Amino acid sequence: MTRHLLPLALLATTLPAFAADAPALTNPQISLILDGVAYADDINGTGNELLDDTAGISHAHVHDDAHDHGGIGEGFNLRGAELVLSATVDQLFDAYANLAFAHDSVELEEAWFTTRALPAGWQVKGGKFFSGFGYANAKHPHSWDFVNQNLAYLSLLGDHGINDTGVQLTWTPATDTWMQVGAEILQGDEQERLGAGIDADALQEMLDENSLALATPFADNTRRGPQLFTLFAKTAPDLGTAHALQLGVSYARHTGQQEAHEEGDPVVTDILYAEGDASILGLEVVYKRAATGRNGVGALRASAEYLRLDKDLAIVNHTDALEIGGTLTGTQDALYVQGVYGFAPRWEAGLRYDATGLTNETSEGGNTETAGDSSRLSAVLAFRPSEFSLLRLQLSSAEIATDAGDESFGQVMLQYNLSLGAHGAHTF
Repeated sequence: MTRHLLPLALLATTLPAFAADAPALTNPQISLILDGVAYADDINGTGNELLDDTAGISHAHVHDDAHDHGGIGEGFNLRGAELVLSATVDQLFDAYANLAFAHDSVELEEAWFTTRALPAGWQVKGGKFFSGFGYANAKHPHSWDFVNQNLAYLSLLGDHGINDTGVQLTWTPATDTWMQVGAEILQGDEQERLGAGIDADALQEMLDENSLALATPFADNTRRGPQLFTLFAKTAPDLGTAHALQLGVSYARHTGQQEAHEEGDPVVTDILYAEGDASILGLEVVYKRAATGRNGVGALRASAEYLRLDKDLAIVNHTDALEIGGTLTGTQDALYVQGVYGFAPRWEAGLRYDATGLTNETSEGGNTETAGDSSRLSAVLAFRPSEFSLLRLQLSSAEIATDAGDESFGQVMLQYNLSLGAHGAHTF
């Protein structure tokens, strides 16, 4: 019986390039990736701020966001630079590190190892890494098909998706149809949306400014991990050497979701603090066709994901003492569909539709409130002079629901992406 994993034409994109050869401890792959964007919109450069404030069940106050690289503003932006190091350490381990540089900060975005010698298709990954949840989650910005993050991830997971410290276990059995199942245990304290924490100082400042605040202290909001757990399964039926299809389902649960909200009118404003569980379910489908001509002509990459977020929180403190002990629940879903096609040598064009809040409900004490839905349509035109450089033009039209009302606006972005030095192959 013939066994296979993925079509050979696409297999190289599923494994780090440094894992294919003998140990290279003295000669790791090193690259510096530069990412710059020129940006404009028709609402005085505030379009990206509105995208961050999209109405949804995770839109709470005084979250302690772990990532803060700064958004893209009107005019010219050096969005960042990524220093990437990767190598086969020895016969047992591969290792990878990614440092993200912004104007005034440096973040260790990833630093992990993977095992090389476990039997029967098992592999352990440890350190700080992008989760195997979903499809787009594990991709760095320089490998995106569009300039910015899709609206589904941005609204439910944050611009960086699930990126945290912990351990991952995967199993890829030697079967006729490629499949992989995995599980992760993560610390859970570096999330932007799912499992976002409360900044205690900002919360106390909010209370001090409110004359109705309770004299009793708020609950201990110290986060103790691990608090984030994921499961995922993916499969790729054999479609031959020119085509590849991947299907997947993912689930993540955070047991330490924390939120603080202000509610009421400007005269009488209540403040509540709630904590509990938040979970997200994801479905994915990815299709790729190999190029039929030279330099990418005829190549097609298409993907779609659907995400559904549910939260179940208990109100542990409230400026109205009668509300303490009540529940705060919510449901929100989101999706994106995108495709990119190589229509000429080194040229490609693509479309993406993304939306969030098709279901967008929050319930407190039996009272349900519904927020609006948001959507965006984007088109890209990209030129790839080589595998180390990219120039991309993106036009977007967005209709965004915010707490202050609905906003419609257009965006235009011109991006350059340059890679200096050797860089491992991207994942499928």
